Amino acid sequence: MPAADSTDGAPDGIPAGPAGTAPGAAVSAKDPTASGTARPAGRPPTPVVVSLMLGMALVALDSTIVATAVPQIVGDLGGFSVFSWLFSGYLLAVTVTLPVYGKLSDTFGRKPVLLFGIALFLLGSLLCASAWNMAALIAFRIVQGLGGGALQGTVQTLAADLYPLAERPRIQARMSSVWATSAVAGPALGGLLASYAHWRWIFLINLPLAALALWMTTRHLTEPVRSPGRRGPVDWAGALGVFCCGGLLLFALVQGGVAWPWLSAPSLGLLGASAVLAAVVVRVERRAEEPILPGWVWRRRTIAAVNLAMGALGLLMVAPMVFMPTYAQSVLGLGPVGAGLVMSVMTLSWPVTAALSQHVYRRIGFRDSAAVGIALAAAVLCSFTLLPYPARPWQPALIMLLLGAALGLFQLPLIVGVQSTVGWAERGTTTASVLFCRQVGQSVGAALLAAVANATIAARLADAPVPGLPRHLDDVAEALEHPELLPRTAADHLREAVAAAVEHIFLGATAAAVAALVVLLLLAPRRFPVLPELRDD
Repeated sequence: MPAADSTDGAPDGIPAGPAGTAPGAAVSAKDPTASGTARPAGRPPTPVVVSLMLGMALVALDSTIVATAVPQIVGDLGGFSVFSWLFSGYLLAVTVTLPVYGKLSDTFGRKPVLLFGIALFLLGSLLCASAWNMAALIAFRIVQGLGGGALQGTVQTLAADLYPLAERPRIQARMSSVWATSAVAGPALGGLLASYAHWRWIFLINLPLAALALWMTTRHLTEPVRSPGRRGPVDWAGALGVFCCGGLLLFALVQGGVAWPWLSAPSLGLLGASAVLAAVVVRVERRAEEPILPGWVWRRRTIAAVNLAMGALGLLMVAPMVFMPTYAQSVLGLGPVGAGLVMSVMTLSWPVTAALSQHVYRRIGFRDSAAVGIALAAAVLCSFTLLPYPARPWQPALIMLLLGAALGLFQLPLIVGVQSTVGWAERGTTTASVLFCRQVGQSVGAALLAAVANATIAARLADAPVPGLPRHLDDVAEALEHPELLPRTAADHLREAVAAAVEHIFLGATAAAVAALVVLLLLAPRRFPVLPELRDD
């Protein structure tokens, strides 16, 4: 008879250590949704872990490796005016499918969803490599994104299934290291392939990785048998509604302020249509027997607080990931490689503190550990505004290093903690909701912070005391790329305007970090309701 682990005296009910605990799925003896089947004793086989890391690498490498080959892609296929949809289309597909795949993995199991995601990503990569024009490449990138949504959510859920709470930081740190390695290796690999081979190889290189992940997952990943009686009907109407509503909302956020003004008819129409669809989705989901977006995701304090905090994380991440490279090139005068290095040092410290965070949350709990991390992140983000002008490259690099350390302490306790509050049959939906909120936060942040940057630069150009500056925001990018064509005083004023805009963006990111801290302190329970795990006696 399985016995629940004792958690008396430990913060959040965290077991004191792995002794006596089988590293299987965290299934609660008290959880009515649990399968009641303990996983075999011993850590998951190495091939299973490798297959998960390969699946995560496919998603992590994707955006960084494609970004460096954009000039070659545009030069070959054309479509400069729409090339940004190589990234936006992929992001839309990943984001809107996360809740759907999360629910499907809770209904049918993780393995079929993961295999489907790998196969679809492989197909999308093959199609991208054969694209004949920019429209076709964008469409095939969306196919890739449909597979990437299954990979991103299901791999994170399996990481919680395969390891008990005491050892979950181990696998999560490995996943973080995959992202860190991809952030550094992706641009270099993409540049080499685009320069010395052909841009199509940046997609073809996915084929052997995806095929290996597919084979290893099929051969080595085994899930416990679940009772067919526990599977309810699939809420396909809700899935379609979530897909359409999310797609319209994110499309409006991506295109607003870029393709058309925010207060124009297209923006207002898309936002209004997404609001109407959201109301329809709520109505459909309330009537569904097994909704794709169940109401308990927002009714439970812990999950709701983590979702909101992760949405704030997605928003604040726009500052270092999107605007720091622009600052490094336009203000500091670094090349693309140097700018990438300034930004990527954040990915070096992130997995280190993520791996060490277990020593913190075992003492003070999940919520307080995350609160310490996001408070430090707010201080680091705000310190960017104290940099001199012009700063030396090591100064923003140090800020990125410290920011990565703070966010590693913030994110991992929340993910591990919230996954440990639900049983197997709810873990996929819970993990998907967390990732979905982060992706939506990133899209909202890109729109809001880009508006802040544009407003700051426009104000500085309007009040400029020097001649020769660009008259329109559309001309700023070209002027920054070729500052030698401007009078020296105009170039200096434009750099100062960009520096001021990035300062305002980091202040906005600081506000998002403070908002996350307030959410954790006011909404999240101090002790997460961690479920006891089954163990083999």
